[in-house]
Amino acid sequence: VQLQASGGGLVKTGGSVKLSCAVRGMIWDDYVIGWFRQAPGKQREGISCMGVDSWNTEYYISDKERFIIARDDAKMTVYLHVNSLKPEDTAVYYCAGLIRCSSNSAEARKWGRGTQVTVSS
Repeated sequence: VQLQASGGGLVKTGGSVKLSCAVRGMIWDDYVIGWFRQAPGKQREGISCMGVDSWNTEYYISDKERFIIARDDAKMTVYLHVNSLKPEDTAVYYCAGLIRCSSNSAEARKWGRGTQVTVSS
């Protein structure tokens, strides 16, 4: 597996999670990494993306102030912090490799296994 998301779980409303996307192999050099999520019965939506340079970040979600994307080059890992969690944040969260940042999941070239985040009310 070249992309592996982890860090999900059951969290109470108002809590926070730190999701990790471990990237292996050539993907780190050849792709930018984006975070997406898919709630039950809904389409996969883009959350955020970070380019090779940490200053090159994009957020696509409506209340983006609750989301923070970050990267650790030494660990080849991209993180997504989600704060002030709401029940509607319940979803499977995925990281993906893209040629360029985009909120469109169809533009992702590599997908990792997702991690479930469940927010209890």
